[in-house]
Amino acid sequence: MTPIRLLIAASGTGGHVFPAIALAEQLPNFEIEWLGVPDRLETQLVPSQYPLHTVGVEGFQKRGLAAVKVLLKLVGSIWRVRQLLQQGKFHGVFTTGGYIAAPAVIAARSLGLPVILHESNALPGKVTRLLGPWCSTVALGFEAAAAYLPRAKTVVVGTPVRNQFLTDTSLDLPDLPIPVDVPLLVVVGGSQGAVAVNKLVRTCAPAWLDAGIWIVHQTGENDAEVGSLQHSHYFPLPFYSHMAGLFRRADLVISRAGAGTLTELAIAHTPSILIPYPFAAEDHQTYNAKVFAEAGAALLFQQSDLTPEALKKRSSTSTQRSHARFQR
Repeated sequence: MTPIRLLIAASGTGGHVFPAIALAEQLPNFEIEWLGVPDRLETQLVPSQYPLHTVGVEGFQKRGLAAVKVLLKLVGSIWRVRQLLQQGKFHGVFTTGGYIAAPAVIAARSLGLPVILHESNALPGKVTRLLGPWCSTVALGFEAAAAYLPRAKTVVVGTPVRNQFLTDTSLDLPDLPIPVDVPLLVVVGGSQGAVAVNKLVRTCAPAWLDAGIWIVHQTGENDAEVGSLQHSHYFPLPFYSHMAGLFRRADLVISRAGAGTLTELAIAHTPSILIPYPFAAEDHQTYNAKVFAEAGAALLFQQSDLTPEALKKRSSTSTQRSHARFQR
């Protein structure tokens, strides 16, 4: 039997690339190749697992002569993707949206190939809203997204997550000396960290530590003030690989509101305080966070409105309450 050959088009941020990798890991019998953009995250993560092809494509928000250049580049990329699909004898395309989805969807549909587009966010991106009706199916991470895609064939499936969240139910953190009976607060800022959240957390941390709360703080790699706070119960880490165990062990998580992180929190059944990234495209993280807040799974604070006093109070109360309720 001829194996199914699938071209995955996913590029740019972790929100696009990680769900696509998670999906690919669940398709061991498929022959998978990847379509991306030069110098983006996929060039670091994909080549060791799947053949990577790149095309030049940019955002469509430019004006004047710059917009004409973007359009010409898009036309060229559609032609190159069309050739790739024909020469590679692919059976279909899977994409997670973003700029790379445009040439992938248009090229595939021009050849009569099926396309599945996955949209993680509660507010679909511009490319999804534009090209969703062209796709065979638009798979949604949030049911709320369907309202923005009235002409597309949609199905709610959630967002693919790393395999460790599906297979590892352990609460053990062997590389972190955290007792099993202490309240634990975890701070994450997304795949690149969040400097503004980091500063806010370091302001609040002494009060949390005085209250007996232990803290694991994933800082990212772009924070010059890492190391300014020292305490035996405070663990600043630029990156942590065993996030499934950490989220399950946490009594409360303070986080941005990217769709992938929210899905992981839901699987781990961990309450959270969400601080949406204020410069996300079309403020889509706020739409994500509202879904969780309305379901009672999280508290939502806008970064511009959140004071250290408010964060200290709500985090301390929520962490202690969660710890008491689910004491292990």
